[in-house]
Formats: sequence, structure tokens, C-alpha cells
Amino acid sequence: MQQKVSIKDIANHVGTSITAVSFVINGKAKEKYISDKLAAKIRKAIDELGYQPNLLARSLRTGKSNIIGFLVDDISKPFFSGLARAIDEKAAVHGYKIIFSSTGNDRERTTEILNIYQERRVDAYVAALAEGLENEIGGLIGGEAPVVLFDRYLPGLDADYVLTDNFWSTAAATQHLLDNGFENIAFITIDTLQQQMLDRLRGYTEVIDRSGKKQEVLKIKYQDSEHATQLIKAFLQKNSHLDAVIFAANYLTMDGLKLSRTGDEGLLQSKGVISFDDFELLEFIRPSITAVEQPIEAIAENIIQLLLKKLAGGATAKTAKPVVINLQAKLNVRQSSKPQNAQS
Repeated sequence: MQQKVSIKDIANHVGTSITAVSFVINGKAKEKYISDKLAAKIRKAIDELGYQPNLLARSLRTGKSNIIGFLVDDISKPFFSGLARAIDEKAAVHGYKIIFSSTGNDRERTTEILNIYQERRVDAYVAALAEGLENEIGGLIGGEAPVVLFDRYLPGLDADYVLTDNFWSTAAATQHLLDNGFENIAFITIDTLQQQMLDRLRGYTEVIDRSGKKQEVLKIKYQDSEHATQLIKAFLQKNSHLDAVIFAANYLTMDGLKLSRTGDEGLLQSKGVISFDDFELLEFIRPSITAVEQPIEAIAENIIQLLLKKLAGGATAKTAKPVVINLQAKLNVRQSSKPQNAQS
């Protein structure tokens, strides 16, 4: 195993002092009057010898790790993974790296992850957590590192949020189906107190009530995908009068599409379908499925800009009034919601 290169090795290689090398590594060459020629030689030696800085030691010296902790319940979900990619790209432009973690809605695991983040001295946190973890998030908000929450609004927690307007987005999707001639529209969601899911349900119910139609809602106590698929199948079989379905999340859409495994895909193919949250598969299956697309790039950009502002503001930023940013989603209209009189 190759021995790790030290600052002393670089100093010996260049023929200078350890102090000079340290100043260059920490970006203080000009401040400490290190000549451009010597600084260039040191940087060249760093590249040639493959020096890797001790990030923890640097963070102890500077008070900054240039690391952001990213915490969600399940990073494999398309929305979270897409946002993680966008945040990682945007953070890198400003010299920050991201540590990604999934909590699985487990309080003990969440505590362990937060302890690891604190040991790594992360500079800031980005989080979207389910109900039941308010105390853990509240503890973060009261700490030294800035926190920005997204996706899930937690009433009672004064924090910075970047959110999609879930109510408006679902209301617009429901109205789109009504305008295209669908009359018996169901809404499939999970049985939860998560505010974003409640807002999506409210968007549906208010539009349906205003239209004089009947609400048709399935709330799933979510256990796993196979169980959800069976509940969706039973609901659609029981309510054969339905002519359209809105899924409140894309993993529920996927659970519905799994009806094809049991030969029951006709239960959906004969209906209008809209998914909240878009993903690539929905565009390419037949019929292609209309979906509410959350503005992932805009969410990521707003999160990073909020964090940078708070990091630059120091103590002043901690006393500032919390910011809540609501962004509009986009309805990607495809074959599954075409007008009733155009159905083949």
C-alpha cells in the first residue's frame, strides 16, 4: 500500500518550508507573500505527488468543511434522486461537496446520520423528512449550521423552505381532466399527515367539489409496492364507473403500472391517468402518461442560493426571518389525458 503523501513530502520535493506549502494549500499564498513562482512549483508538486488534504483537519483549522449534508427518507425515489443530482452539480460550482443519506423514516437511523454529519463538521443541511422527525429537524434549525428544507412543509417549524405549490399543481391537473371531458375522477394517495400530500389532496377535492362531481379517494397505508398494487387493483375493480385517476406521487403511479404483471393493465389503460411527479418511463410507454413535473432545477438553484446567503451572512443570517419559496410545477400533457371524444 502506497504511503500517503504529506505536506512535509511536498516541502522536501520543492525545497521549501512546510509553512509555505501550507499557505498555498489553504489559498493564502498572496496574503502571506509567497511568490507566484514558488506557489506554482508547490501546486505542480501537489499534482505530481498526488497529495490529498486531510479535510477534517482543514475544517478544524478553518471552521469550514465545504460539505453539505443532504437528508431524505428514500433517495432512490425519482424526485429525490433527480434533485440530489441537481444540487450536487450546483453546489460543486461553489466549491461544496454533498454527503447523501436516506433515513428510511427511522428516528434512530436519523439520529446516527446527524451525528455523523456533525462529526464531519458539515457547513449546512438540506433535508426533506416525513412526520415524526420534527424534533430532530428542530434541533438542526437551532444549531450553528444553516438548514434549508424542501418538499415537505412542517407546520410549527420556523425554517427556510423551497417548495412546489402542491395545491395549485394538483388543482390544475384535476381541472385539466374535467376540461377534457372526464367526469368520474379518482385520486390515489397515501394515508399520511405529510403536508405536501395533504395539499395535493386538497387541490383535487376543491376542484371536484366546485365542479359538483363526486370525490373518489383511495388512501393507502403504505407498506410496500406489491401491497399498494393490490389495493389499487381492488379499488379500480370495485369502482368500474371511474374514467380517470390521479396518482399523488410517482411511486404510486409505478405501483399502478405494475397491474400489467397480473394481466390487469386494462384497468388503467381504459382511463385517463395523471401522475404527480414526472419520470422518463411515463413519456415512452403507450399510452404515454400525463404528469405534473416539479421544477427540479429551480428547486435546487433556490436551495443553494439560500444556503450560500446564510453561510455568507453568519450571525446576521441566523436572526433573519425565515424564507418560504413556492415554485410552480408544469403539467406535461400526453396521451393519457387527451379529450374523451378523442379516445380511441
